[in-house]
Amino acid sequence: MSSVGQHVVARTRRAGKSTDARVKRVELYLLPVTTRVPLKFGSETLTTVTCARVRIQLVDRMGRTAEGWGETPLSVQWAWPSSLSYTVRHDAMVQFCRLLAEAWSEHRDWGHPLEIGNAFQWDVLTQLACDFNIGRESEEGMPHLASLLCCSAFDIALHDAYGVLHQVPTYRTYCAEYMNSDLADFLTPAKGSSLSFQNIYPSEFLLAEPKRQLPVWHLVGGLDPLEPDDLPQARLQDGYPELLGDWIDRDGLFSLKVKLRGDDAAWDYDRLMRVGRIARSHGVQWLSADFNCTVREPAYVIDILDRLERDEPGIFQMITYVEQPFPYDLEKNRIDVRSVAKRKPIFLDESAHNWRFVMLGQSLGWNGVALKTCKTQTGAILSLCWARAHGMAIMVQDLTNPMLAQIPHVLLAAHGNTTMGVESNAMQFYPEASSLEAKVHPGVYQRRNGKLDLSTVTGPGFGYHVEQVARTLPNATVVHG
Repeated sequence: MSSVGQHVVARTRRAGKSTDARVKRVELYLLPVTTRVPLKFGSETLTTVTCARVRIQLVDRMGRTAEGWGETPLSVQWAWPSSLSYTVRHDAMVQFCRLLAEAWSEHRDWGHPLEIGNAFQWDVLTQLACDFNIGRESEEGMPHLASLLCCSAFDIALHDAYGVLHQVPTYRTYCAEYMNSDLADFLTPAKGSSLSFQNIYPSEFLLAEPKRQLPVWHLVGGLDPLEPDDLPQARLQDGYPELLGDWIDRDGLFSLKVKLRGDDAAWDYDRLMRVGRIARSHGVQWLSADFNCTVREPAYVIDILDRLERDEPGIFQMITYVEQPFPYDLEKNRIDVRSVAKRKPIFLDESAHNWRFVMLGQSLGWNGVALKTCKTQTGAILSLCWARAHGMAIMVQDLTNPMLAQIPHVLLAAHGNTTMGVESNAMQFYPEASSLEAKVHPGVYQRRNGKLDLSTVTGPGFGYHVEQVARTLPNATVVHG
């Protein structure tokens, strides 16, 4: 891991609590999903994805046990952009998930999930990924973002199981009653800041009562048809909208995230203009621009924004923020983004591996961060706390999360007091994948009146109600413990 990612905060080993737990057993399941339409990521296109689903059993100091679930789509193109074949990268990530299952089952730290998850990431994940890449010899090494993606399903399951163990929603455990360590044991303030994290816990940066209705952002992919002339000759005719205007009307949308190329300014400007005009004609209020980490210079983004402000001021006003235009590796690409931030808020996404990268980003002028549970629940909570403490804006962005992966994703937004709700697009690209979960949580898997409804997500842990979801799982790929 880079120097930015080094764990420089000395974790204080405090006396344990009766609420502490540790991992006892781990199971890994692999669930394949096929998209109904392609989803473009930069220069690559996603048509299938493997979802890693994990069940973790915890045990407390009195021998009581509880199980929790976590799930993450292994979005290869997003986490590991490369000229290597999809198959090579996918198989490597699946293999790494199997190694993680064994490593998690052998991890014997006691504590709260934030403490266990943080220790695992710094003490185990980093070394495991390093050894894994050394073992690949001539092959390109798996990037840190991909290792986090693989780890996230295990970490999410850990947080779910802990809430189930104590029969409370997981988000109620991020406080002194359950945690041995305050945030000072995890985070350091920005250089020159007068902030202190002593005796401060994550609960102080989270909404005590989560939002039950969330404004939802629709993703306009780079291949999505906007107008009838864009439609392919072979129509899907599967009952779902195909044109952008039809999606807006059916789901009552008022927020659109626009995927751009980042290396073709003419195409990007035209795309923003076309989407903006359709959006205005259908009553949409807000846009965001996602340049897919392919931009090399701030001038590229500035020229597009300034041209829009001059020639299409109405569309320019609709743009709420710009998402991660610049390369993933923030440490190697220390681009000062203040010139962009003066025009529109600019949010870290792929580069925000953990709170230390958020801190580096803030020093370069980034004024917002887009969080994802696919970088681990632990990392998302700690990054949120650091960003909130330093006055940065928060959004929660999607990884096209189907099935169980959708619920922790929307819960993070519900508790995080985001800029405007949450992005959610699995219902665009593989809606039928979540049909069984949707029978239990219909409002979580369909967008109506521009919102998601979380009223069914109740009870301990993440409130999945897995026992009510009639999904038959394949045989566990790995069982340890």
